[in-house]
Amino acid sequence: MATKLIALLRKGWQTLGAIKTGVVLLITVVIVSAAGTLILQRPMTDPDEMSRAYSPQVLRLLDAVGLTNVFHAWWFVALLVLVSASIVAASVERFPNAWRYFSRPYRSTDESFRKALPGHKRIPIKDEESGLVAAERALHSLGFRPERVIGADRVALFAERNRVSEMAVYIVHASLLLIFLGGIVDGVWGWRGYISLERGQQVTQVPLKGGGSKALPFAIRCEGAGQENYKDGSPKRWWSKLAVMEGGREVQRKEIVVNDPLVYGGVRFYQSGYGSTGKVEQLLLTASSRENKGQLHDIALTMNTPVELDADTTVRLARFIPDYFVRDGEVYNRSERVENPAVQMFVESKKTGKSIEVWLPEIEGFAHNSESPYTFEAKDLQLGSFTGLQVSYEPGQWAVWAGCLLMGLGLATAFYLVHIRFWVVPVRDTHGQLMLWFGGTANKNREAFQHKFDAFAEKLEQELAKQSEVGSDACAQAHATTFAGD
Repeated sequence: MATKLIALLRKGWQTLGAIKTGVVLLITVVIVSAAGTLILQRPMTDPDEMSRAYSPQVLRLLDAVGLTNVFHAWWFVALLVLVSASIVAASVERFPNAWRYFSRPYRSTDESFRKALPGHKRIPIKDEESGLVAAERALHSLGFRPERVIGADRVALFAERNRVSEMAVYIVHASLLLIFLGGIVDGVWGWRGYISLERGQQVTQVPLKGGGSKALPFAIRCEGAGQENYKDGSPKRWWSKLAVMEGGREVQRKEIVVNDPLVYGGVRFYQSGYGSTGKVEQLLLTASSRENKGQLHDIALTMNTPVELDADTTVRLARFIPDYFVRDGEVYNRSERVENPAVQMFVESKKTGKSIEVWLPEIEGFAHNSESPYTFEAKDLQLGSFTGLQVSYEPGQWAVWAGCLLMGLGLATAFYLVHIRFWVVPVRDTHGQLMLWFGGTANKNREAFQHKFDAFAEKLEQELAKQSEVGSDACAQAHATTFAGD
């Protein structure tokens, strides 16, 4: 029973580490991640926008299977764990042989290896030392650093370049594991939410999907927000001035725009929306006294804050209606769009305590503008605005970015570095002639290597030719010296 269980576990381990398994899992991760970028995600997307984009049936289905929050769904985290286990299994199965190949390169050759090597050549030489010296010079000229390998019966040469490229696949494996680790950490411990802030408002709680909330270890306050438009009136950009409050004092301040968030304590605040609250931030008026004609007052009103007109009289803004209409003796608001605005004010006397209702514009049946000691003319209306912020805490991002950098290094190593090896061995042919055998191989880009091999052969022949010329000149000089002595 135990033997069968071990065999079953071994077979499962081998299946998990198979290349086909890893490829299928990686393709699945890519497809699901692509779906997460194409399908609107909660909570970053406004619920109304989600309702406009999908029918109720489709939205319920997407929510049920977790496709509206892909990167935090339990099955996506499980998929990342599974593909990580597949990469680990594949690496464990193959790494020992690769490490032996990397740490102990094959420096010496035997006759069977020399016969089996596809790229090799022989050149006749006079003696072993001169042949090896010529080969060393040729290899140096091509950028190699040859080393002499002393065997039992002969001395040979070995040279290589870019051995690290043999380990490029494991660098890529490590980068993938880092990226998936970051995704798993974010999926389990990370969170995302959405907050909207008006000017001067600060919060310490971030509402999350599902009705919960996350407490921040600090407070975030909105100092201001705005929108810049193109000439045609379409939005150009939104901006928000945010301040981080900790311990009752401001510790950081930044103006954020889209793709330039505020980051504090690992929490990111992204600019994602902007709009009007429909509330009056400031109403600018010109007040004219009925008694003292020509006496004007420029005043700024905020909601329910009395402003003094003279020593006895104040005016207070009580109500703002963006789109008013009158029905059944009441003033109602039709919509939040500022299309037919009206404001209700009360002019109050400190001495008599009398309060006069004033409307702009003057609404018949409600306004008592004629009883007011002042007339009013509206100059400007400033509505309050809110900024929409996406808030995220992603503790695994350091691993994701480190994995991306490591993957770039691994792919560059795999594609641009070629492991090239050369062997040079003095041998004798079947007739006893001393020959210099040399061969080489590359782990990729064989066509480019063939050019490198031909260049080495040509350079080696040139070095041997130089040695022959030097030897001939030396013999001639010795002969001339002997003849002169005679």
